[in-house]
Amino acid sequence: MEQKSKIAAGLLGIFLGSLGIHKFYLGYKKEGLIMLLVSLLTCGFGASVMGIIGLIEGIMYLTKSDEDFENTYVMQQKTWF
Repeated sequence: MEQKSKIAAGLLGIFLGSLGIHKFYLGYKKEGLIMLLVSLLTCGFGASVMGIIGLIEGIMYLTKSDEDFENTYVMQQKTWF
């Protein structure tokens, strides 16, 4: 299984969360596509909501220990919050 960096996932969530880039990075293609499409198809109005979700998830990734991050988001594939 490929090692995923919690720092990279967290920073992607914080800075590019409205586009779902952090979801794609973690291998959650369906969830990343949902976030991307909501942002694009609402002409940017949904991007603010998706951005807040990305910010929250990015902070959650960064505040977890390496072991918790690995178990929760890589091994167990918890896709939302």
